[in-house]
Amino acid sequence: MAYWAEKFLGVPYDRDPQGLYVTRAAIVADDAVDCMYLTFRAVELALSRSPEEAIHVALDKRFHTRGILRDGKVVNYDDRFQYGEDMIRSGKWGREITSQIGRTARIRGSRNYDFFEVLPPHEMARKQGKLRSGDILFFFKAPEKRVVEEGVGHMGIVKLEGKDSERKIFLIHASGSKSSGGSVKKVPLVNYLSSMPFVGVKVTRFE
Repeated sequence: MAYWAEKFLGVPYDRDPQGLYVTRAAIVADDAVDCMYLTFRAVELALSRSPEEAIHVALDKRFHTRGILRDGKVVNYDDRFQYGEDMIRSGKWGREITSQIGRTARIRGSRNYDFFEVLPPHEMARKQGKLRSGDILFFFKAPEKRVVEEGVGHMGIVKLEGKDSERKIFLIHASGSKSSGGSVKKVPLVNYLSSMPFVGVKVTRFE
């Protein structure tokens, strides 16, 4: 996952409100990415041995049920995952290991979730050594900052470099917004945690 996520470094942020891939009814729209699409593609490519196989993985993982292709176009993107918290609960995007990383805190839920158990930023920073390359981090908004009752406001993929005392932990993510743009970046995770606008993190892992 980390290998493929890193291939997108520098790619412009997708400013299409619903995502270029949805507007185009396409599986592949790699010319501009947002944080969810970057996560989609990194996982799909990592779990595949060819571009064709990655499309089949995408049709399974991007949807609550399964995607349908007709004449090369996706016809049921209304069934796609639109909320990161639904991705976590589905189990399609790795097993949630949040409580195995550190001590969680409870924040108010939204939609059909009573609450979310998340790692506060300081706890995630303290326990970041338990992360592995390819782990997916889901960043949660404070209840008062939610716009459409979304729990997850951002997501990215962990990349570890070096060994033992030389090890460095990075976050690869589509940094930006629909209004101002941006690009895919790789930043030290601890730096991101210290300045991010989110109140907690959940972690999933493919094993």
